Amino acid sequence: MRVMGLMSGTSVDGIDVAIAEIEGGMANAALQIRQLAFETIPWPTATRHEIFELFGGATTTAALCRANFKLGEVMAAAALITLARAGLDQTAIDLIGSHGQTLWHDVQAGHVTSTLQMGELAVITARTGVTTVGNFRVADVAVGGQGAPLVSTFDWYLLRPPAHLNASHGGWRAVQNIGGIGNVTFLPPLGVAAAPLAFDTGPGNALIDWAAGQATGGAWQYDVDGQLAAAGRVAPELLDKWLTHAYFSQQPPKTTGRELFGIPLVQRWYAEAQALGLGDNDFVATLTELTAASIADAYARFAPAPLAQIVVGGGGGRNPVLMARLAHQVASRCGRPIEVCTHAALGIDPDAKEALTFALLAYLALHGQPGNVPACTGAQRQQILGQIAPGDNYLKLLGQVVNGN
Repeated sequence: MRVMGLMSGTSVDGIDVAIAEIEGGMANAALQIRQLAFETIPWPTATRHEIFELFGGATTTAALCRANFKLGEVMAAAALITLARAGLDQTAIDLIGSHGQTLWHDVQAGHVTSTLQMGELAVITARTGVTTVGNFRVADVAVGGQGAPLVSTFDWYLLRPPAHLNASHGGWRAVQNIGGIGNVTFLPPLGVAAAPLAFDTGPGNALIDWAAGQATGGAWQYDVDGQLAAAGRVAPELLDKWLTHAYFSQQPPKTTGRELFGIPLVQRWYAEAQALGLGDNDFVATLTELTAASIADAYARFAPAPLAQIVVGGGGGRNPVLMARLAHQVASRCGRPIEVCTHAALGIDPDAKEALTFALLAYLALHGQPGNVPACTGAQRQQILGQIAPGDNYLKLLGQVVNGN
């Protein structure tokens, strides 16, 4: 089945669009995913600004209603642009899986009570003609889960390590995404009867992105190649203070977002940095170290077994300073060096992985298969995830499923 995945994360730096051939995963057949195309389509500047205003919570019911349809239009346009660039038309795609844009992820005393993603599915279906599945997270929350990290489903199906890895017998693999928020999946080796573990580690790029904009007068949306962090110095007194944030010591399963690690917090921390006489580059460097240290600290606290490898995806994997500081912090906090690489080392496009995840979740939903891993999200049980907006190809698609395709 040919499936498209759409993903926009907490950094809101663009809509990732992946097209893949997916087969298997039913009746003990091995799941296989083959990427055919990938694009990142930037959000229109005005729309990106509107999304950040919605993050702030100062909005109206009318504004939310309009945003839901507008975001659906932009996501549909991104899908069509990607098809055109790949030399395909809409009839070449069987199914679309859309994550949407998270606007709010409500956590009360460590328990997720609700979650809101926008980007109207009916609009995507109407513009493309293709059956679309989305709104995945709510089904996991409805059965007691955190609604995240759903990328752990991709990890569990496709990224479990071999029994022998990096001269380690039985070492686990940590699959770390560093998007706006960081999340990790700890995976046992093949043949080991152990459950995985996944959770959000805390801030990824979200705070760094804000600081990069501050340092460049709004010219940069992120720290390009870690240049700002490399030019600054880390303030250890602030790093130590910020690492006492209650989220970092909270036991998994747990998730977080801009509601906790967002603009109000980074503005408060920026004021603390200014009070100590830190320059803007120093602030970027200290936040970069915070992301690396909080991830490494999560491994030291919560990894179920010794790690043989850390595989990084998301925008953070393209920041050489962050990657180097992560390796340093891991060696320091875990007591030994551990290989840190990107998904490319496993033959997976690191930029496309999250979009591929939502293509996979749509495929599983249509086939009546669970899309969550309860050991990772904290759900009470496995659950089919997603809501379906039938397209022009819906009956044909059902026939494919019935016939085992």
